[in-house]
Amino acid sequence: MSRYLLTLCIAFQCILISNQATAQQNKFQLSGTLIDSVSGKPGEFVTIALSKDSTVIKSAVSNEQGKFSFSGIVEGNYKVIIGALGYKSKTILLKLSRDTDLNKILVVSSGNELGEVAVAASRPLIKQEPDRIVYDIQADAESKVLSVMDMMRKVPLLSVDADDNVKLKGTGNYRILINGKPSGILTRDPKEYLKSMPAAGVQKIEVITTPPSKYESEGLSGIINIITSRKMDNGYNGNLNARYQSPGGPSGNMNFTIKQGNFGANLYAGTGVWQVDGVKITDARNSRGVAIPSSLNSLGFQQTDNKWAWGGGELSYEIDSLNLITVEINPYGGYNQQNLSQHFDLRDGSVLSSYDLDGKTRYEWGGTDYTFNYQKGFKDKKEHLLTFSYKFFDSSEPQTNDVMFNNRLNFTGVNYRQDNVSSSQEQTAQIDYVNPWKKVTLEAGVKAILRRGDSDFQYLGFNSAQNSYIIDPAQSNVYGNDQNIFGVYNTYTLKLKNWTFKAGARLEGTYVTGNFETTGTSVKTDYFNLIPSVSFNRTLKNSQSLSLGFTQRIQRPGIWNLNPFVDKSRPNFEYFGNPDLEATLSNNFELTYSNFKKGSLNLSLSYNFANNTQQEVSTYFPAENLTRVTSFNIGKTRLLGTNANFNYPLTAKWNLNVSANINYIWLEGMINGVLAQNSGLTGYSSFTTSYKFEKTWKTSVSFNYGAPDVMLQGQSNNYYYLGFSGSKDIIKDKLTVSAMVANPFQKNREYRSFTEGVNFTQERIRENPFRRVSCSLNWKFGKLKGSIKKSERSINNDDTKKSSN
Repeated sequence: MSRYLLTLCIAFQCILISNQATAQQNKFQLSGTLIDSVSGKPGEFVTIALSKDSTVIKSAVSNEQGKFSFSGIVEGNYKVIIGALGYKSKTILLKLSRDTDLNKILVVSSGNELGEVAVAASRPLIKQEPDRIVYDIQADAESKVLSVMDMMRKVPLLSVDADDNVKLKGTGNYRILINGKPSGILTRDPKEYLKSMPAAGVQKIEVITTPPSKYESEGLSGIINIITSRKMDNGYNGNLNARYQSPGGPSGNMNFTIKQGNFGANLYAGTGVWQVDGVKITDARNSRGVAIPSSLNSLGFQQTDNKWAWGGGELSYEIDSLNLITVEINPYGGYNQQNLSQHFDLRDGSVLSSYDLDGKTRYEWGGTDYTFNYQKGFKDKKEHLLTFSYKFFDSSEPQTNDVMFNNRLNFTGVNYRQDNVSSSQEQTAQIDYVNPWKKVTLEAGVKAILRRGDSDFQYLGFNSAQNSYIIDPAQSNVYGNDQNIFGVYNTYTLKLKNWTFKAGARLEGTYVTGNFETTGTSVKTDYFNLIPSVSFNRTLKNSQSLSLGFTQRIQRPGIWNLNPFVDKSRPNFEYFGNPDLEATLSNNFELTYSNFKKGSLNLSLSYNFANNTQQEVSTYFPAENLTRVTSFNIGKTRLLGTNANFNYPLTAKWNLNVSANINYIWLEGMINGVLAQNSGLTGYSSFTTSYKFEKTWKTSVSFNYGAPDVMLQGQSNNYYYLGFSGSKDIIKDKLTVSAMVANPFQKNREYRSFTEGVNFTQERIRENPFRRVSCSLNWKFGKLKGSIKKSERSINNDDTKKSSN
C-alpha cells in the first residue's frame, strides 16, 4: 500500500512540474564539454561566461569531467567566453533558439601567453548539491601540511571541540565513512586516527545532510564521507606523503595506481604515531541534598602511545565494455595505550581517605575488509546499471585494564585487572539497479546485513593470600549479539530545466538478539521501519539555487553501546553498555540557498526532532561513592539550526572563507523518575584566508571558535583554534614542502565537562596539547593517460550510531 501511495505521489509531482515546464518553453539550456587539445583530458575548473549585448549575464565553472551548463536562457544571440590560467581564451558566437549542446570544445594551452586569458577562476573549495555539501580538500593549499582532523575545522556543518571530538551540526550522532564504506579503523574512536591522517591523501569530504534512500537509515544528523581514492589512469601514477608533528609523531601514506589493458590496480597504505606525555587530568565530584555529604578530588597525568597502520588494494578488470569486476581488500591494525598516574582524595562525612593510582589501559584493534562487486551495463545508455555486491568484515578489539593502588589511607580497595576480548563479523549482500530515462532516473535495490558481535570479559581481583589475581565470576560474563537487517529501497529523480526532484523510501526489518552465555539469559528486539526521503532543488538565475529536503533517519545502537562489559579503568567511575537499548527515529527538515556567481554563498535552515533518543546518563551512589555511566532511551530532542558559508576570491591569488553554524537545542528525559531538562545555544564559527605568492609560495591563516556542547545533564566549555601554514613547490606539481604552527600563544587547552544530577555535581578537566608544529613533504610521480573503470555502486553500511565522543 505504501509503495502504491509513493508511486501516485511521484506521478502527481511529475504532472505538476511538467505543467510548469510547459509554461516556460521560451527558456532553453546551453551545455558543453571542455577538452584539453593536447592531453585529451577534461578541462577541469575552467570559467565560462555567457555574454549578451557586451554584458556578461551568467558564468559557470566546468566540473571534473569538463562539463558546464546554463539554464533558463531566452532566445537570442550570445557569446560564450572560455578562459583560464594556462589556456588561450576562446569565444564562440551562437544564436540560441532551442536546447543546445556544444559537445566537445577544444581548449588550447597558451604557453607563456598569459596576457591573452580573458577570464580566470580558482578551483572552487565548496560545492552545494541538493542533499550534501562537498569540500574539495585538494583545492585547499593547507591540505599538504594539515591532518584530516584539522581540515574538518573548515568544512561547513562540521566542528571539532576542545577534546578533538568531531561534531556534525553540533552533535556526535552521525556516521563516518571512507570512500563510501564503513571502516573498522573508525569503529570505536576515530579521533586519534583522524588527528594523524595526512590530508594530502584525501580528495574531498562530503557532508550528506539529507541522505537519499539508497543509503542505510543512518544516525540522526547525517553522513561524513571521506573520499581518499584518486582518479585512476592508464599508465601509472603515485603519491608519497611524509609528515611529522610535535607533539604527536611521524605519519605518512602512499598511493600507487597502474593500468594495463583491461586490468587496473590501486594500492595504498599508511601508518601513524601519536605520542603525548604529561596530559593533566583533574576530577571533582560533590554530593548535594544527602544526609552525609561526600566529595572526590583527584589530580593526575596521562601518557598516550598510539600506533596504527592500514593498507589495501583495489583490483579492477573489464571483461568487456558492459561487464566489470572489482575486488578490494583492506587490512588494518593498531593499538592505543594510556598510562595514568593519579592521586585521589575522598571525603565521606568526616572520614578522609586517599590513595595513588597507577593505571594502564590498552585498546587494540585489527581486522580486514573484503569487498567484491560485479557491475552489468546495458547497451542503451551507459548510466543503465545492475550491480551485485558482497562484503565481509572481520575485526578484533581486545581491551585490558590494569589498576594498582599505592600510598593508601583508609582505603581497602584491591588491585584488579580487566580483560575484554571482543570481536565482530559482518556480512553484507546487496543488489542495486539504476535506469535513467530522459528526465527520470530510477534507483532500486535490496540488501541484507548479518552482524555478529562477541565479548568475553573477565574481572580479576588480586588475592594477597595467594599472591595472584583471581577471577570474580559475578563480574565476568560472555556476551553475544546478533543484529540482522533486511531492506529494500526505491528512489526516483526527476530533472527538468530548472528543477530537480528526488523522492524515495526504504523499508527495513531489524532483528536483534543478545545472549549472556554465563547466566543463560537473552534480550530480543524486532522492529520494522518505512523511511521516506524527499528533496527539491530549484535553479535560479545568476548561478543561484534553492533546495528543500526532508528525511527520517534511524539510529541503531552499536555493539559498544549494547555490550554490558563494565569498564573500571577509572576508579570511582564505571562505564558500561545497555543491552536493552532500542533504535531511535528522527525527523529532519532542511532549506538551503546557494549562490555561485563569483565566489560561493551557502545559507541553510534546519530543524529536527526525535523521541526516545539514546542519552548517556550518570548516576551517583553515595553509599559507594561511585558514579555509574551508561545509556538509556529516555531522551526527547529538538534542534533548530542555521548554517552560513561564504567563500570569495578577493583577487586571483587571495581567497577568503567564512563559516558559521548556530544551533539551539532542547533536551529532556526522565532519570530515575525525575525529569531532567537542558537547553542552550551551541555551534561554531571559522575564518580562513589564503594567499598564493609568486614563485610557487602559498600561505594560509585559520581561526575557529566553538560554543559549549549542551548535554542532558550538563555542558562543556567553549574553545578556539588558531593556525598558520605555508608551502612551496620545489618541483612544480611534483614535490612540495609544507609547514604549520597551530595555537602558538598557548601550550595546553582545557576541556571541561560539567555534569549534574539530583544528588551530585561533577567536573572533569583534561588539558590537551594545544600548541602544535608540523612539517611535511609530498611527492607526486607517474604518467597518466586514461581512466580505469570503477563500479558505480558498492556497499555502504551506515546505520549504527557513531560518535567521536
